[in-house]
Amino acid sequence: MITRRKPGTIGRRGRRVGVVGVAAVALALVAAGCSNGSGSSSGSAPAAPTPTASSATVSAQPTSLGMIIVNSQGRTVYVFANDKTSASTCTGACAANWPFVPAPATLPASLPGVTGKLGTTVRSGGARQLTVAGHPVYTFAGDSAPGQTNGQGKVLDGGLWTVVSPTGAPDGPSY
Repeated sequence: MITRRKPGTIGRRGRRVGVVGVAAVALALVAAGCSNGSGSSSGSAPAAPTPTASSATVSAQPTSLGMIIVNSQGRTVYVFANDKTSASTCTGACAANWPFVPAPATLPASLPGVTGKLGTTVRSGGARQLTVAGHPVYTFAGDSAPGQTNGQGKVLDGGLWTVVSPTGAPDGPSY
């Protein structure tokens, strides 16, 4: 026998599904509200995640710009003109746009095709950043795939960004 309900009413099963659905949504919203993604409860911009080093940190690869340095995922490596020494000046929102290339625990004597001297610098939070020929190196959040060079020649976050040649020298407009 089929039971008909008045329009606009909900049966027991429908009411139970509705309550469970509302509870699931409420739980998801509470969980999302517990974290702002930065590990901090302040209203400031979220901190950039700390990259981790791999065994083959960087190598030289051919691109449309010539031979340049890329990271272990094939992402283009850049230098920041504002870094006048081996210390990084790219922090906060800058570091979210330009994640640093982490230095491995032990620097290799050489890396494939890279002729610039490898080194490290310690960032303000204590993380070790790779340097090539004394320049701290970074990737660009605007490069969504290996081989892209969208950060080349950009003036962003207060300074000029250029790709890095295998010698470690900036490869682009006058640095």
